[in-house]
Parts: sequence; C-alpha cells; structure tokens
Amino acid sequence: MLAASSTSDGRTDPVAVLGETDALIAVGKPAHLLIHPTKPGGPRTLWDELRELLSYELATGGGISIINRLDRETSGAVLVAKSSAAARECVEAMTRGEIQKSYLAIVMGWPDADGFVIDAPLRRAGEFCESEIWLKRAVHPDGSPARTEAKVLFRGVHPAAGPVSLVRATPRTGRTHQIRVHLAHAGFPIVGDKIYGPDERLYLQFIETGWTPELAARLHLDRHALHSAEIGLTFRDEAFRWEAPLPADLKEFLERAGH
Repeated sequence: MLAASSTSDGRTDPVAVLGETDALIAVGKPAHLLIHPTKPGGPRTLWDELRELLSYELATGGGISIINRLDRETSGAVLVAKSSAAARECVEAMTRGEIQKSYLAIVMGWPDADGFVIDAPLRRAGEFCESEIWLKRAVHPDGSPARTEAKVLFRGVHPAAGPVSLVRATPRTGRTHQIRVHLAHAGFPIVGDKIYGPDERLYLQFIETGWTPELAARLHLDRHALHSAEIGLTFRDEAFRWEAPLPADLKEFLERAGH
C-alpha cells in the first residue's frame, strides 16, 4: 500500500498495487485523488505516489507514464508504464482498441433491460448550448462517435436515494466523461454525479462551498459512484488482467440498498 488520500469526511483510502511486471504496474486509485498536479504546492496526487513507488526505476533511467486517466472522483484500476518504450506500446494498443476496460457504476433508477447499448456521439456542451461548466459533454449528432455497453448486475432500493442499480459499463470508445454522459442520457445518471446528475449547478455550488449537508441530501454520495473495476491487455505476447475491488463507500451504499 502507498500513501492515502482524504475524503470529505476525513477518511483515508490507500493506493493499492494490483499487479506488476518488469514493464508495467497496475494500481488502484482511491476516489478524490488527482492523477496529476494542477499547481505548485497543491495536494498530493497519484503522480507523487508513483514517483515514490517507482523511485528505483526513475533512478536507473526508467519513467512513469499513466496510460488510462481517471477523473478525480473516479476510483479504481490505473495502468502505468515504467518506460517510454512500454508507454508507446500501450498507447498503440489503446489506439487499436486492444486495452480492455470495464467499470462499475451505481445509477439512479432501474433499467428495464438487463443489458443495453448506448451508441451516441458526444460533443462539448458549451459548443451548442449554454453551460457554465467547460468540461461538460453532451450527446449531439455532430459529436465524436461513442459507444458504451451496459449490463445490470443488481437492482435495489436505497433508503435515501430510492431505486438504484449496479451496472457494469464497458466503453468501446474513450471519450471524455463517456460513461457518465451515456448513462445519464439513457435516463440513469450515476449516483453522486455533480455535473450529470440532478442539476449541474450542484457542481458549481460544490466548487464554491465544498461538501455541505444540502449537497449530501441531493447527491447521496460525496463523489460520483463510478469505479474502474478491470483493465487488461496483451503485452509482449502475454495476456494481463487486473481487478480493483469495489471501495468501501460504494459497498456500504449498495448494502443499504439491499445488495
């Protein structure tokens, strides 16, 4: 285990090593931990943790290249290459669609079908409608192609959030916020999503005030309930697959929903 990241209620979650080879390492990123620093003197990031973990590799001419980047609030598996050569091979594999990723998401509502596909192009929302959030994406016919396959694993009723479902989401493309936008577009926004949930103004409120009881009552979780559960690839003729266990906050939420 590496160092920890802080959640809104003061809890700490460790960064776990999921598996390692001479060229690659897979780690489990906790929610609320940034991937890269955004400003000097800012909070610790996954990059900082990796520099400590891979200090020998760095001292002997290696490097650190994060292959799949997760949003700050998204937890789960992150693949890291230990050299520029390994990074190039991983990026080429990703470009060819040969890196397999699947996510677990807790969503509001109960999808009728146990399995469904969302095939809807995505574009930055501010390019065609009013939005105060620069990063926000939305479905638009002139957007970039995007496809997500979803499978319902559990349906339950949470005492505060009401009907919820656990969904395994497999992105077949890699667009910004793809799973979050697609599930919301299908009518099943991810629990705790400040941008694509009940009202995008909750995100702006959070930026201004931090986490508050009012936000807790609307969102039910202090982060969006999206978790990078698996990542796999064939690298130098050997198949690898790493899994990141569901973190405690999402387990607890599902238990309260009857899972």
